[in-house]
Amino acid sequence: MTAVSAPGKVLLAGGYLVLDRAYTGLVFGLSARIHVLVRDRDASSSAESQRPEVVVQSPQFRDASWTYSYQLKTEKGGVDVIQLPGASRNPFVETALGYALTYISSVLLSPINPTSVTILADNDYYSQPSGSSTNSGNSNANGNTHFTDFGVRLQDAHKTGLGSSAALVTALTGAFLTHHLPPSAFSLSTAHGRARLHNLAQAAHCAAQGKVGSGFDVAAAVYGTCVYRRFSPSLLSSLGETGSPGFASRVRKLVDDEDSIWDTQVTKEGVAIPPGTALVMCDVDCGSQTVSMVKSVLAWRTSEPEGSKALWDSLQVSNEVLGRMLAEGRRQEDLEKAFADVRKKIREMGDRSGVPIEPVEQTKLLDALTKGVSGVVGGVVPGAGGYDAVALLVKDDKETLEELNSFLAKWSMEKKENLKLLGAKGELEGARQEPEEIYSGF
Repeated sequence: MTAVSAPGKVLLAGGYLVLDRAYTGLVFGLSARIHVLVRDRDASSSAESQRPEVVVQSPQFRDASWTYSYQLKTEKGGVDVIQLPGASRNPFVETALGYALTYISSVLLSPINPTSVTILADNDYYSQPSGSSTNSGNSNANGNTHFTDFGVRLQDAHKTGLGSSAALVTALTGAFLTHHLPPSAFSLSTAHGRARLHNLAQAAHCAAQGKVGSGFDVAAAVYGTCVYRRFSPSLLSSLGETGSPGFASRVRKLVDDEDSIWDTQVTKEGVAIPPGTALVMCDVDCGSQTVSMVKSVLAWRTSEPEGSKALWDSLQVSNEVLGRMLAEGRRQEDLEKAFADVRKKIREMGDRSGVPIEPVEQTKLLDALTKGVSGVVGGVVPGAGGYDAVALLVKDDKETLEELNSFLAKWSMEKKENLKLLGAKGELEGARQEPEEIYSGF
């Protein structure tokens, strides 16, 4: 068995700005991970089991099993993946499989073995209602307490906004490359291997979501905490449709990047969480329509090019100051001011674009947390903003976490909201291969 995990993300600074190559985003990886386990299917029991198929299961959810057939297309069209009748379509799994198998087929001369895949998500990726069985950390039927049985269909689960699709595509791609390719062709432990994983996962993730995004979430899934400058969208526009003549050759060239065409910038030096503090997430359990929010902000930017540029330039400076102060481990007073300055400019962008990037409710919550809980250094509504989880920098001690949980419980009761401190914390590491023993029962 091969197991690879990839972390979730929180874009602490650089929301919206990260869409433009002129600016950067400060993105932190999270301890919440998506895990993908890959095994060769037993091909000895029957002729049927030897068919070229990939069977994918996500046992934490109901009716979450997908079977895909695959075949090598002519004219170097790559591998065509077709879902067989069964569960509803999962475009991220299907697309990631197609891209991974296409790349692997361009490297290997031998056929790709039928494969069994298990996808497991750490609990913090999905909101768990108060009083539910999932909230108490119940184990699955197989006895493993690390991965909760969410008890619902995948499409009915409430995401917390930690970047599950990017982590899934990255972990699935990394697991397939590690499992099917020899170490001489791919290794997660090398800079070259991580670069190839990044390139392939970016291409697959963009194809799955039907658009070329900024890619900061995939970069965090591969590299962990970093300062990120996006790639030029034109890089992926020449790939063409899956299965089209020459598609495999184009994917291979894009992933191997022998011509140094990728202009992504990922910087890990000088990015840190101050000693004695932790970056934590508070789940608001509402969710936001990120796509429509982004469209509205970009429309405002087009209508006010000079004013929006001046604000974005100013916000970029504030973001860089915050990142530098975090890395230097500055005093709490300095960090509080840096967080406040970033939030002030985010609210201004929201007011001028008509988009609730830091909604009034979130403003009240963040202000109350920073004033009411002594160990809270600062916080933001991360990424595109709205009503997803808020990110907090707090003192990393038992007293602060207890005070924070008590505050959120009281706030939830008074405001009739479902606020909950997630277990995930900021961490520096990206995608990695995992030991088999943590998956007992799966």
